[in-house]
Amino acid sequence: MSIMQLTQTLHIIPPAQLRYSKRSMQLPLPGMEPEPNTTPSITNRQIAEVLAGIADMLEAQRGNQYRIQAYRNGVRGLLDLSEPAVDILARGEALPIPGLGERLRSHIAELIERGSVTINNGFYIPTLPVGVRALMAIEHIGPYTAIRLYEELGIDSPQKLWLAAQQGRIRHLPGFGARSEARLKEAAGQLLKGKINAPLDGVA
Repeated sequence: MSIMQLTQTLHIIPPAQLRYSKRSMQLPLPGMEPEPNTTPSITNRQIAEVLAGIADMLEAQRGNQYRIQAYRNGVRGLLDLSEPAVDILARGEALPIPGLGERLRSHIAELIERGSVTINNGFYIPTLPVGVRALMAIEHIGPYTAIRLYEELGIDSPQKLWLAAQQGRIRHLPGFGARSEARLKEAAGQLLKGKINAPLDGVA
């Protein structure tokens, strides 16, 4: 299956640039002008705000819940640090944040080094298989969930989703359960109600 992933680059804007941007149309007070030739240090809060923004973006796209939670755990860990992450990494030490994965560690290091980070933030929908896109028409199903159902259970239509839920096959997938299975069954049933001759009891 060929899937193209979109990428997005997020930037940390130094506070001085935010405060004195042209958009504000306000001149700084005498003595408060940005100091020339200085590079503002990136704070833990700035890094945490970028990671929180990534988590919110993934949630809006109905992305993988484990990935979203990992970013939010990283946010909490950064805000709980007793010293700047910049200083810790400058000493060649690992950030003392429990459960912080390698991907998040590399994102934080990239933010500190470059002031920006590039992430994969979703799938280019037209490249997904027809069966995956058919599942994404169902409420509660985003691309990651649709791909898992398609690849792990061979589900490629609302009818097959309804039957799989009826047979109790979805609840056995990691990350699913009886409640999520029932929710998917109800959503598939609602979609099928609007279709003519949609067999629910004898899906092949």
